[in-house]
Amino acid sequence: METTYTWPYGRQEISFTLPDERVKNCLTMAQMQPLADPIRAIREALLHPIDSAPLPELIDAGDKVAIIVNDTTRIAHTDIFLPVIVEMLNERGVADEDITILFALGMHRPMTDEEMISQITEDLFRRLRTVNAQARHDADYIKIGTTSYGTPVAFHKDALAADKLILTGSVVHHFFAGFGGGRKALFPGVAHRETIRHNHSLMLDPHAVIGEIKTNPIYLDQVEGCEMHRPTFLLNTVLNEKKEFIGVFAGDYITAHEKACELVDRMNGVEIPREYPIVIVTCGGYPKDINIYQSQKTMDNAVCAVQEGGVVILLAACPEGSGNSEFDATVRAYPSPEKIEAYVREDFQIGRHKAYAVTRLMKKADFYLLSEMPDDAARAALFTPVHSVEEALALAEQKLGPNADICLMPQGSYTVPRLVKKA
Repeated sequence: METTYTWPYGRQEISFTLPDERVKNCLTMAQMQPLADPIRAIREALLHPIDSAPLPELIDAGDKVAIIVNDTTRIAHTDIFLPVIVEMLNERGVADEDITILFALGMHRPMTDEEMISQITEDLFRRLRTVNAQARHDADYIKIGTTSYGTPVAFHKDALAADKLILTGSVVHHFFAGFGGGRKALFPGVAHRETIRHNHSLMLDPHAVIGEIKTNPIYLDQVEGCEMHRPTFLLNTVLNEKKEFIGVFAGDYITAHEKACELVDRMNGVEIPREYPIVIVTCGGYPKDINIYQSQKTMDNAVCAVQEGGVVILLAACPEGSGNSEFDATVRAYPSPEKIEAYVREDFQIGRHKAYAVTRLMKKADFYLLSEMPDDAARAALFTPVHSVEEALALAEQKLGPNADICLMPQGSYTVPRLVKKA
């Protein structure tokens, strides 16, 4: 018997057929019931928060309030929860002109007006002051201290000038910071480029891993920096693959975030009894596979399921190529995982770190990339370019044998495999 699979790929879909006897596992997210009334859940979270007074009780009339929100690379449904927050602020006597929306760009490009409108609604865009927090604009940042990890902490002046600071965002697994959301809205969201660079250099530490925060130096450094200008309040969402609300968490920016992380782990963490010779994985289509930079998150998940010396077949359209010029320069100048790691350890830079993040995974397994990238560009990034799943399987079988077991990951950007060894 055979089964035909149809998976997202770029802005379209791609189909392939596999013999049933070779597919030994298919890793999917836990099915959780979406919230029936997200608006009601948002209000409840704001009025009955975790380890915090209700949001209205933290706000005084006349306060200047800064609210940090996601840019377009991270979906949180800001357009749904932000109007509820602003309404509460208005009811407490905070005028529209005293509310600033800070877009947490980190090192990403500035957002256009159209993108801002899509994130926060046209009504709020017209009413409120909006700011792109651009990490390279030195004059916009104020240094407030240095962490015990040696990270110089500088945040955007509008975050520091506010009487009250509210963090928002969504929570997902993160390949070196443990989990997204929480403190990341402030740090790195509206942090200076050197703050971000030094913090991210801690990814070279073996404790900087996906799904771990308690011992993760990236996370601990970020929290230490945030404590120098402690946020007033947090609202984080947890969404499923369809972008439906699964949970809303509000309150203390540390403990409310931890509760959100627990839900994400239950939803996206998948136990596996063993690793597999071949893993076929999709990022989930656009925008998760817009470039290698974004696809790397899926690669990190897939490598948790593949055996040493195995093959990962990655379906990632990557119409924008690598997505970063520093990445391109690094992989072309240092054409091996070992050389790239040595270079990054010698001089850690943003962009360059992604070259390390991608190629370090290739020490465990070969990555066959089905994409829209030119073959030479894929090879330069140390992938084996392929033009169909069938071609990729034929190459994998040459290496691993015609009957090598296969594991499927149709939700590769979400599912995090966890190897459970028998006692």
